[in-house]
Amino acid sequence: QLQKDLEEIKELLTKATRKRVRDVLMTEKHKLELEIKNQPLPKPKDMVEEEKSSLGGYTVKINNYGWDQSDKFIKIYISLNGVQKLPAENVQVNFTERSFDLLVKNLNGKNYTMTFNNLLKPISVEGSSRKIKTDMVLVMCRKKREEKWDCLTQVEKESKEKEKAAYDTSDPSEGLMNLLKKMYAEGDDEMKRTINKAWVESREKQSKGDIPMDI
Repeated sequence: QLQKDLEEIKELLTKATRKRVRDVLMTEKHKLELEIKNQPLPKPKDMVEEEKSSLGGYTVKINNYGWDQSDKFIKIYISLNGVQKLPAENVQVNFTERSFDLLVKNLNGKNYTMTFNNLLKPISVEGSSRKIKTDMVLVMCRKKREEKWDCLTQVEKESKEKEKAAYDTSDPSEGLMNLLKKMYAEGDDEMKRTINKAWVESREKQSKGDIPMDI
């Protein structure tokens, strides 16, 4: 599925002409490539079929969660009504050094899954665990090093850094240009006319030597 998404984004990139659209597509392309790279190896077909037959019902992918951290742990909170009534073996979490998979089986006739690949920093597989609370599963990822995490995954970090770099620069005039470009791209016709007028007037003053060339 991820590979199909990637192919479609590549196709859209060949047709996109606006820089802003191309930037967005390139960011998504980079994210998908990272996700594909960090996917766990596919399981043998007979194992997959066996898991499917044992699950029954249908599977829901969990997208909503909250997270927090202490010096030693990353804590992910997943709300699931009635989860405390399940047998403990129905709530399974598999950890690797940079990922974890949660599987909740047969909760109100459905199965729930959540996968985190490419965690920001390594975790201790042996020191990580899960706790079942009232209407909630708490996944405890034991940090290998006691340091603060700015986000959960490497993909999130790279996305934030790219966004910041686009509008955060040590050159004030470059920062202004980026801001003007953003305002122009997102603005209405009136905004675009205003920016165009300011740009023309600025160029005229520069050509007369009234102001230094800073834009």
